[in-house]
Amino acid sequence: MSDPVLLNAFAKLDSAAVSDALDSQGLPSGIGGIAPVWGHPKVVGFASTVQLEPYAPGPSGAHIATTAVATAGADEIIVVANDGRTDVSCWGGLLSLGASLRGVRAAIADGSCRDIGEARALGFPVFARGGIPATARGRIQQQSAGQPITVAGVRVSQGDIVIADETGVAFVPRAHAEMVLEVAEGIAAREESIAEDLRSGTALPDAMRDARLAGREG
Repeated sequence: MSDPVLLNAFAKLDSAAVSDALDSQGLPSGIGGIAPVWGHPKVVGFASTVQLEPYAPGPSGAHIATTAVATAGADEIIVVANDGRTDVSCWGGLLSLGASLRGVRAAIADGSCRDIGEARALGFPVFARGGIPATARGRIQQQSAGQPITVAGVRVSQGDIVIADETGVAFVPRAHAEMVLEVAEGIAAREESIAEDLRSGTALPDAMRDARLAGREG
């Protein structure tokens, strides 16, 4: 399946259906606590990974995430791993501007961000654990870009599928993407069928049976 077809198919789903599909394959499920900092976006793309670490005095390097933004493609989402820290910003307005100019789809931070109004004005989706004005300078630094990272206990590699919405974030290993997609589409179809039955007057206990939800009924 080509990359555009794969992303378009995932874009028709939500993080809950994808999380359920990951569960069914024995893969880490979706995570909560990382939400849109403005509006109600849903984004799907390939992960461009950034790992941060506490600041240590030494030679000055590129500012956090700038190398990832400078090389990211239009199908990518910048995923910043900052160990869930909410005492310092790990994404800001200039990064949003740079990413927006490159056509990057979104930024997802396992930590806090700042300059939320600037991201909103750009129409650039940012997902984070909250907002804080405290600068990254002198507090955190970039450890790596393009290497595997861990977000809330979930390993994320460069090129993995990312789906994020108001409910949370799910990461799909690229090697399992087509199987997870197939399962998630089946889950979404079953849930829509149940919803149609409810709208038609079927009692909730009759329509919403565990075996039906799990796809074990014919």
